[in-house]
Amino acid sequence: MGWGLVGIVAFSFTLPFTRVAVGGLSPLFIGAGRAVVAAALAAVALSLTRQHWPDAVQWARVAVVAAGVVVGFPLLTSYALLSVPANHAVVVIGLLPAATAVMAVLRGKERPAVSFWVFASLGAVAAMAFASLQNGGLGQLHQADLLLFFAVLLCAMGYAEGGLLARELGAWQTVSWALVLAAPLMTVATIVAVVQQPPAAGPVEWAAFAYLAAVSMFLGFFAWYRGLAIGPIAQVSQVQLIQPVLGILWSALFLHERIGLPTLLGGLAVIACAGLAVRTRLIRKER
Repeated sequence: MGWGLVGIVAFSFTLPFTRVAVGGLSPLFIGAGRAVVAAALAAVALSLTRQHWPDAVQWARVAVVAAGVVVGFPLLTSYALLSVPANHAVVVIGLLPAATAVMAVLRGKERPAVSFWVFASLGAVAAMAFASLQNGGLGQLHQADLLLFFAVLLCAMGYAEGGLLARELGAWQTVSWALVLAAPLMTVATIVAVVQQPPAAGPVEWAAFAYLAAVSMFLGFFAWYRGLAIGPIAQVSQVQLIQPVLGILWSALFLHERIGLPTLLGGLAVIACAGLAVRTRLIRKER
């Protein structure tokens, strides 16, 4: 739980700092460029420690991790944060604990209680209702919200698979191999981003980008996957429930975003449903 907490605290700055970075950098550059920087750090770490390469099956699983946490989540959230406040995105991303639990259930071929699916579904409904009401009326989801929901889905896949794979490859090794695997694609995307929209960021935007590359994309996973590897994944995943709370707090402190009643209520509803879903699964497994 301690390792998981360290990882989640590190990740809680991701959306607010992404919101800062898009003030001077393109979403494509932020999403791809931070992966390139992290991949360079990963390659050095893997080389210096002379890690054994994954086998063919493990490479396929590494690809799932890469698709979720290296490519999908960073790119989708970067584009979404062009048009929505960070605290709005944080509430939608609050679905991640329940989504991770669902992916772990599907991946582990478990048969949880019906209540697990009820609470997970209620969490999704709460997040969608919050997003649509924030956009002016029930049922009115903007493109940014769809990007955030898809980001949650991909990230949950990467978290669940990464937690299992970390038991075989090691925690930091898992994210490092995922970064190295995605490096060619993300390098090309970074070059395209620079050509299309040359970076015009100030020190604050570059500092936010540096954090996203070194911590959100690399070092944070050392602790997070270590916690998931020790497990059980269901129990450790509960730590994610504090991420929306911290994200909203950082958005208020650093971005001076107003925390209104809808944001508070939406956040509490999503967190409560996610917590009940994860807790229900944990109790079911213990029985």
